[in-house]
Amino acid sequence: MDQFDVVVIGAGAAGMLCAIEAGKRGRSVLIIDHAEAPGEKIRISGGGRCNFTNVNTAPDQFLSENPRFCISALRRYTPKDFIALVERYGIAYHEKALGQLFCDGSARQIVSMLQSEMEQYGVNLRLRTEVEQVEKSDAGFVVQLVGQGAVACSSLVVATGGKSIPKMGATGFGYDLATHFGLRLTPIRPALVPLTFEVGLLQRLSTLSGVAVDAVVACGKRRFAEAMLFTHRGLSGPSILQISSYWREGDEIEIDMVPQIDLYETLRQDRAKHGKQAIHTVLSNYLPKRVAQTVVDLEGVSGPIGDFSDKRLKSLALGVQGWRVKPVGSEGYRTAEVTLGGVDTRDLESRTLEAKAVPGLYFIGEVVDVTGWLGGYNFQWAWASGFCAGQAA
Repeated sequence: MDQFDVVVIGAGAAGMLCAIEAGKRGRSVLIIDHAEAPGEKIRISGGGRCNFTNVNTAPDQFLSENPRFCISALRRYTPKDFIALVERYGIAYHEKALGQLFCDGSARQIVSMLQSEMEQYGVNLRLRTEVEQVEKSDAGFVVQLVGQGAVACSSLVVATGGKSIPKMGATGFGYDLATHFGLRLTPIRPALVPLTFEVGLLQRLSTLSGVAVDAVVACGKRRFAEAMLFTHRGLSGPSILQISSYWREGDEIEIDMVPQIDLYETLRQDRAKHGKQAIHTVLSNYLPKRVAQTVVDLEGVSGPIGDFSDKRLKSLALGVQGWRVKPVGSEGYRTAEVTLGGVDTRDLESRTLEAKAVPGLYFIGEVVDVTGWLGGYNFQWAWASGFCAGQAA
């Protein structure tokens, strides 16, 4: 039976960074994954350009039942640390809106960089390798592999991700492993995911599929100002993906589709200047034409703006800037970028990500109940949590 100091299950962002850091310390490391290639979610992220971090990363951009848990790891390994690694490999990148960093070229550059680092520090990589079971031993852990016998290790790191995007091989294995060793789980659900509407509303919005607007989307006290996209199932786009992490079944969301102006006052001015123009024509100055027409249809109004009273204009403006709608669900793990919830942080050491009751067992990345906003935050959590476990395992 092969013996290693550290076995990492999962060759994604967190797992590879952890393996690198453990290898730097002279530890013998094996990283295994059932996929054909490492870093598959890195490869497809950011439209193939990998939004690998966010320069504005701060703890309040993460969801967890213990919001303070992520602070230690995020302080120990910052966006600057990962940027330094990217620059050392000469990978060109650029900053988009809201502090998001993307590769100028392909996301494969990030995967290749991590592979090169693993090779440099002697990390053993086994792909197309499935774990059958894991058991505690006197010296650490024994990992039984499907058709390949077993490997033993003193430290075991679980970096298996969540359930999001099952077509890429995502499973709930990490959650099962946590339960097997007596760790608690917080409720899990799809996050950063498009929201869906009931059939009747979809029919009324059917002409809008593919249309995007800049919007402020709110659920409770949380608000996000980014693009929103109408789809044939409901709504998507960055602002919707962001709010989906806070939305729960039965909640309404409120949408302002013209957040830059006071639409009511603007329409009153338009009435004085252009009283003969049709109301949908006036609205199309501030909204895409199809959206403007749908709004007046939903509000059941028509005719020249000059015929509209202040009360009717105020009601119309509210329909645009205070559209309240109740999604019936989300598109689920099939399209969710991440999984919300996971291994309960009460059972982990915040500095090392080690299980408090099982010495030598670590959980990192998405499998843990720490979920970032859209925009590179989840990659930064992967790097930071992987670094911390790699320094200790």
